[in-house]
Amino acid sequence: MKIEKVREIYNKPLLKLVYEAATVHRRFHDSGKIKISTLISVKTGECIEDCAYCAQSVHYDTGIKPQEILTVAEVVEKAIKAKESGATRVCLSTSWRNAEGDENIENIIEMAEGVRKLGMDVCCTLGMINKENVAKLLKAGITGYNHNLDTSRNFYPEIITTRTYDDRLETINNLIDAGMPYCSGGIIGMGESNEDRISLLHTVASQKKHPFNFPVNALVPVKGTPLENQPLVSVWEIVRIIAAARILMPETNISLAAGRINMTEEAQALCFLAGANSVFIGEKLLTTANTKIEDDVRLFEVLGLKDRA
Repeated sequence: MKIEKVREIYNKPLLKLVYEAATVHRRFHDSGKIKISTLISVKTGECIEDCAYCAQSVHYDTGIKPQEILTVAEVVEKAIKAKESGATRVCLSTSWRNAEGDENIENIIEMAEGVRKLGMDVCCTLGMINKENVAKLLKAGITGYNHNLDTSRNFYPEIITTRTYDDRLETINNLIDAGMPYCSGGIIGMGESNEDRISLLHTVASQKKHPFNFPVNALVPVKGTPLENQPLVSVWEIVRIIAAARILMPETNISLAAGRINMTEEAQALCFLAGANSVFIGEKLLTTANTKIEDDVRLFEVLGLKDRA
């Protein structure tokens, strides 16, 4: 796909873009259903990466208390609470640079097995990973792996210097080649331009296989990080990238991910209309606040949205 085509779609008048995206969404998905997931941080803090948005980086003083890897029992307990709140998928997250080491992989596999016994799907986000370890996770029944590109290749060095854009693309290729459904999206509101957002969409949509899930994260500025004073991104920009992603990747789930805490219910409804069909519930998304579960339940009822189990 040529980037000019992506640019043409992205820059359409917003109401026309949303209408076209909503039409595509209804052609490929049940517009009355969404995927409800929860994110469990099984190892928090002390990450050696310098991602400018992240509270878990050792490079910044954000007040986050490091947490060593949870036990299997602790993870299962959190998963049970999430299931009771309506989640059907659990994503296991670690503040690792790489998913390496037999002990680390085995720990994740044991956690996944414990969660799967609850009748829930399990995916994970463990940093960079090679094909051999992807194969181990697949064998253990893990059904997805998240590895965000975050932003465009051009803007990326402004946000992260401890790993390259090609490092991230290599992990995505490892996931595709090993047959692991992958999840990859970005963060908007970090100071990037519209052209950077267009480039991100073009890169993801041009992979040899589309992701099963494209998370759209709106930056939640964290005190102590380089982006702590970044203004909140406009909801219109969130809607625009969701709608463009829906048209470009019609079969992909699109997650309205981080940043919902700063959105009105009306703004979230517009995002669902434009093609978002996945959310994360729970008090926190890793270290940042999320909407209250009871508020989510009420909103889903008002909008007539049901979980796509």
